Amino acid sequence: MDGFKNTLLKKIDSLSKADKEIFDSIYTVFESTGELKPPIEMQSYIESTFGSLKDVEKQDFLRIVDKVTYEGAIFNELRTMRPLTGDKNFTEVIEQIELAKNGPFTHPLTATPADTFGRIKGEYCITASNIAKYDGLHGLVIFNDHNPLLFSRKRVRDYFDVASKWFEKAHHENQNAIYPFFTWNCLWRAGASIIHGHAQVALASDQAYAKIEMLRNLSHKYQETYRRNYFDSVYNIHKKIGLAFERKDVKIISRITPIKEMEVMIINHGLDDHLADVVSDTLNAMKENLGVASFNLSIILPPMTNTTEVWSHMPIIVRIVDRGNLSAKTADIGAMELYAQSVIGTNPYLVYEKLHKALLK
Repeated sequence: MDGFKNTLLKKIDSLSKADKEIFDSIYTVFESTGELKPPIEMQSYIESTFGSLKDVEKQDFLRIVDKVTYEGAIFNELRTMRPLTGDKNFTEVIEQIELAKNGPFTHPLTATPADTFGRIKGEYCITASNIAKYDGLHGLVIFNDHNPLLFSRKRVRDYFDVASKWFEKAHHENQNAIYPFFTWNCLWRAGASIIHGHAQVALASDQAYAKIEMLRNLSHKYQETYRRNYFDSVYNIHKKIGLAFERKDVKIISRITPIKEMEVMIINHGLDDHLADVVSDTLNAMKENLGVASFNLSIILPPMTNTTEVWSHMPIIVRIVDRGNLSAKTADIGAMELYAQSVIGTNPYLVYEKLHKALLK
């Protein structure tokens, strides 16, 4: 397979005039080249690491910007031509997970605080209050299974059901709190301080969290300008360029502006069993077929009551991103990602290929 740049540019060239107009209303694509002159002493290292001295001496880049949200990514063609590899056995990871058994989340009733409105118990999880909160209503969904890499449809359905019940009780506790947010940080590379499987739930007051509010506002402006839904347009364009598909009305996208490696966006109109099943199957596919062990997952949900802001254009949005090799000593993001634009080393077409095969088999 070609690298991402060659494949994407061919797909864009093949778009109809109407589809190209939609693409151009959202995305801007820039091409650039970088050259270098390595010393002869580096030649063997370069050839063994990258396969070709010529490809290293002259490197092609693709920089893509979403003009609506100003999210963007830079792809190095040299890197995106490499096959996706990962430790799909997770031997060392499983050993570390086993060593962390019997932590506080193993005994949530005695080792974690409860919310003032009590706990919610599901078949595969139970809630707790976060002891070091980042907002007034901030809780945990603690999985019964210690192993955070154990995914199944029945488990994820239960996590979503318990989270929904937590949002309802939290809203009853504080009627001004109406903006729900679900997050799932898996293992230490993703920022999880405790290995035991768990997700987090928060209910914000007054306004949705800043980046969610920005997305809501900017996507509404797009709709007002072009008289079409931004998220539908993103999905349709990704489908036209071979990076999106649908299963039972749930839309799955391998994004051309990922926040980091292998980002997948899933779009639905309900926190229902269909969505839970797709999320579970996606996580399993990313683990088994792409070697992803550590990830961040977030779910943007609509407000729990009517608001003065416009939310009707907003679907439920799930975003999942790989956080890299768990044995790596360096962080996967730096100043470039925090303050400028994400630098990506994986090919979204390879991510799409693995997910499409696994989810539609």
